[in-house]
Amino acid sequence: MTQTIDAAAFQQMVIHAAAAISAQKQHINDLNVFPVPDGDTGTNMSLTISAAAAELKKKQCATVGEAAQTAASALLRGARGNSGVILSLLFRGIAKSLKDRETIDGRDLAIALDFGVAAAYKAVMKPAEGTILTVSRLAAAQAAAAAREENAAESVLEAAIREGQEALADTINQNPVLKKAGVVDAGGKGFLVILQGMLDSLRGEPMPQVEEESAPADKADFVAMAAEDITFAFDTVFIVRKHTEEVDLEPFRTYLNSIGDSLVIGEDDTAFKVHVHTNTPGAALTESQKYGTLELAKIENMRTQADDLAAGKHVQSTDDLEAVEAELEAGADGGAPVKAAPEKKYGFVAVCAGQGLEAVFRDLGVDGVISGGQTMNPSTEDILKEIDKTPAEVVFVLPNNKNIIMAAEQCIPLAEGKKVVVLPTKTVPQGISAMLAFDPDASEADNVSGMTEAFGNVHTSQITYAARNSDFDGFDIQQGDYLALAESALFGTDKDLTALLKRLAGAEPQQEAEFITIFYGEDVSETQAQTALEIFTAACPNAEITLLAGGQPVYYYMISAE
Repeated sequence: MTQTIDAAAFQQMVIHAAAAISAQKQHINDLNVFPVPDGDTGTNMSLTISAAAAELKKKQCATVGEAAQTAASALLRGARGNSGVILSLLFRGIAKSLKDRETIDGRDLAIALDFGVAAAYKAVMKPAEGTILTVSRLAAAQAAAAAREENAAESVLEAAIREGQEALADTINQNPVLKKAGVVDAGGKGFLVILQGMLDSLRGEPMPQVEEESAPADKADFVAMAAEDITFAFDTVFIVRKHTEEVDLEPFRTYLNSIGDSLVIGEDDTAFKVHVHTNTPGAALTESQKYGTLELAKIENMRTQADDLAAGKHVQSTDDLEAVEAELEAGADGGAPVKAAPEKKYGFVAVCAGQGLEAVFRDLGVDGVISGGQTMNPSTEDILKEIDKTPAEVVFVLPNNKNIIMAAEQCIPLAEGKKVVVLPTKTVPQGISAMLAFDPDASEADNVSGMTEAFGNVHTSQITYAARNSDFDGFDIQQGDYLALAESALFGTDKDLTALLKRLAGAEPQQEAEFITIFYGEDVSETQAQTALEIFTAACPNAEITLLAGGQPVYYYMISAE
């Protein structure tokens, strides 16, 4: 039985926990109760704690307090979605409790868990039962009780998890929405997976094997394949510094898909990184130079590596290049975060998904647009970076999604040299309405009041599809059905999209509206969008109706009625 935890052990516990939830993130995503394909609790929590794991892998902490503070700081900046923010708050409280500790025992761990719960509850305006908060609170209470009986870190953590599992099972009875869906709380489940990962680390259990879905490793799994199974021989990774920020990489993406597979392109404002398997790496590198300056490349022959591995030989790699690459990605190339000095009174940062929606916000004067939304919530750090780059004294942030509001609010105390005001917009149409109400000559208080009033008058409807079978709010939902949401509540379902559009157009908010804007998504053709416009024009003769290509994922249509 492990009695105490030192700095190295604590670091490994967090790293192990990150691997544990990453391995189970899809299962946690599937617990999201609404059948819309936006389940992202597992993804958000995984990405949040993975930020801490990545930071801890870079350094050797001298004390548990230092390790906990390092983890908490990385979690805060990497926090995604409400679940990620709450997780970061739990670790912030833990770090506060452990700040002066070189090592910790069971009592210290129990007190730290209680501090974490207190920090999370303090930050949530209206804590609800049957959530991650409930699970963490009851787990911490049991940890304290166990510490009084046996002052061993391992037994305290065991007791916390055991009680947490009972609390998690009861969430289905505490939350009516969970009860209808027949599932337990996703955030609570994620938290227990993290605690279990930490306990497994203490016990010396092997690290979970994680297969990343969003960004495959640069190296192929040569054990799993024979040389003859490899279609494209060269594992090719390179980094290009962009000529300009506004580089359209879609033609390049199309080209690379034509000469290879396993393509992943990641980018920020200044550079992009490419991973692709191809038989012509030289062609990929040459084509990349149309978009910027080639800075770093590594090419490995997977066929020869597979042969060497099969023969028991040392597999040649590009270790030196990978080390340089890691430094570059960590910002060691001198690409320090941009912090623009104020040049004007007001600036704006907005979150949305879809090129058309981004263009609308740009046209309305938004300085920074962050790609994100229902299926991918940006982190606090992502939002903070855009705030830092905005050259204004006061920066208004438009989250445009209820799950991003908390992450945005975490930026308020973190921003340096400028004031951050988060307008709690829950939909993109609300964010657009807020921008239309902005008055550059008005005071900050008047703008907050006017913009808040404006987006409060917006009614948002959305049409998407069901990702799974479900019985919700009296609707028998079948996988693949079209779903209409009105202010996030289920309006109706239908297997016929046209029929559902007609019902939505005839609903009270649209019938009473003076202005209606229809944003059609990336999966909707112009012809289909024109049909939707005709439906609303016929059903709402008194409204001024506008059709715009939003390009948003997940939602076929996003409809604003004012």
